[in-house]
Amino acid sequence: MTDGSYGTLIEILLVDDNAGDVRLTVEALKDAKVRNRLHIARDGVEAMAFLRREGQHANKPRPDIILLDLNMPKKDGREVLTELKADPALRSIPVVVLTTSKAEEDILKSYNLHANCYITKPVDLDQFLTVIKSIEDFWLTIVALPASNSRDKA
Repeated sequence: MTDGSYGTLIEILLVDDNAGDVRLTVEALKDAKVRNRLHIARDGVEAMAFLRREGQHANKPRPDIILLDLNMPKKDGREVLTELKADPALRSIPVVVLTTSKAEEDILKSYNLHANCYITKPVDLDQFLTVIKSIEDFWLTIVALPASNSRDKA
């Protein structure tokens, strides 16, 4: 958990199989202005189990936002996005696609699957940290998210 200086605790689900990107995201959110708890799923199968609170994830909280990589083993981010947005209980969770793909077809498909935004991961360390801070500034500080009790009833 990363404790910032103010605000409601924000639950974040990071779905990414790249250990380096996970580490960088954890580091970038440590100094966050907003209190957050980061949960990590290493592939799409684990992400869906977390979201549906299955098995070892039965007592996990519903995330307020999902940071989703597209290219992962077992079940890729496109499949996760398809399942997530088709499920009435989960579709209201904002999804930020955070991936290395710059392909126009991936961008278009992600938006057609109702991703809330699409961000290409920079390869430069400082730029990557800037991107994560920008996500935090916008999605965790500026955007109004549904209250937790209404999210659980969705």
